[in-house]
Amino acid sequence: MFRYTPTSLQKLEQLYREGDYVVRYEKGNFKSGYCILQDMKVVVINKYFDTESRINSLLDILSQIELDESKLSEKSAEFLEQVKEARVKN
Repeated sequence: MFRYTPTSLQKLEQLYREGDYVVRYEKGNFKSGYCILQDMKVVVINKYFDTESRINSLLDILSQIELDESKLSEKSAEFLEQVKEARVKN
């Protein structure tokens, strides 16, 4: 079971860092609440989002981008598998 906690948010942010993506929280006019700059590997999320909304945005983005899983630490790779399993169940 996936839980929406600040710790889960930190783990997701770490996952992105290890995959060479930068996660930024900024003000902007995003219709979906986030923006992906593919070429620069930057993800921008609405800074006014609460923890759950930030996690949901990062999970949505995760399904749209290609993370190089060979760069992930063992811990992050396990977390990624948990996230994928939780998404399949929902």
